[in-house]
Amino acid sequence: MNEAQPHPHAGDPVFDLHVGGKMEISSTVALAGRDDLSMAYTPGVARVCEAIAADPAMTQHYTWVPNTVAVVTDGTAVLGLGDIGPAAAMPVMEGKAVLFKQFGGVDGIPICLDTTDVEEIIETVVRIAPSFGGINLEDISAPRCFEIEDRLKALLDIPVFHDDQHGTAVVALAALTNALKLTGRTFESTRVVIGGAGAAGVAVTKILLEAGIKDCVVVDRKGVLHSSREDLTPTKKALAEMTADLTGRTGSLADVLVGADVYIGVSGGNVPEEQIAPMAADAIIFGLANPTPEVLPEVAHRHARVVATGRSDYPNQINNVLAFPGIFRGAFDAHATAITEGMKLAAAQALAALVGDDLAEDMIIPSPFDPRVPGAVSSAVAEAARRDGVARR
Repeated sequence: MNEAQPHPHAGDPVFDLHVGGKMEISSTVALAGRDDLSMAYTPGVARVCEAIAADPAMTQHYTWVPNTVAVVTDGTAVLGLGDIGPAAAMPVMEGKAVLFKQFGGVDGIPICLDTTDVEEIIETVVRIAPSFGGINLEDISAPRCFEIEDRLKALLDIPVFHDDQHGTAVVALAALTNALKLTGRTFESTRVVIGGAGAAGVAVTKILLEAGIKDCVVVDRKGVLHSSREDLTPTKKALAEMTADLTGRTGSLADVLVGADVYIGVSGGNVPEEQIAPMAADAIIFGLANPTPEVLPEVAHRHARVVATGRSDYPNQINNVLAFPGIFRGAFDAHATAITEGMKLAAAQALAALVGDDLAEDMIIPSPFDPRVPGAVSSAVAEAARRDGVARR
């Protein structure tokens, strides 16, 4: 890149870091002379192409495909910025790809699609899928993200993973596992309130139920999701049937927080202090909205024993980077055809176990920079893939 002319925001360290983007493509082979060129490209490469044409499984050995993930967005739900479009989403997708490489040794390629149409997104991803070993859906708004993921999983024989849902869910479950241990609770006896029924709220709810939570309610802007409400989308109706319908709970967020053991916020907004004050003793509060948690830590600590946020400047950061690089690394190592619920649970259990004897109110989840994280998560995920019958090696 020609940097003779200063960029418009020169001197700002964030913009300075982004000059020219955060990624590049580099070769893994040297082209020092004619022999190297003839093997890496024509005529030698033709032999590899013919081998793959005869047996497509050879792609797993002789291309970068099995270690490469497409990071796909339409720019409709980018971080806390909302619908900013595909061009403005590129710095985030580049960042995601950098995290894949740094924390999982996985090659990520940003794909920003200039469409928000569900059918067009699905068709596009299916058509580019032969170039990738997996698909990471990113920052696609709900409820479209649910249909897109479900249909791609049915159409493709490679892992498809919506990180805004499942990455958040895996790390939240790991942190909650340790928070429950610290406060002497079991999954079966814990009452959970989840604020938000978007992508993260749906996935967090489902993984907590898989882990053994029995009493869970999900709350949106109009109150508890239950089937007697006539305004529920199909996704929210399904959530109601597996949560509040089983316990008969109804009402507002304030109503169901009374006596609740756990509040997990994944919706943004603000929960007033008077609503969390009546929670159970030794309460657990995860305010995961960024940059402003639903309950500020300073407030939450007055009423809860364990507090977590999505921010890096507070203890107990629920950070997706703890999960998605290792999950894809493990899936790729096993040549998995999908990412199963068992693989997600295994990732959460591996993360929780890393805390070990360091468990404390301000240490319920390891740091993203803990060098043990990628290996622990990837090994657990690969093993679960084999148990669940989706591994090809």
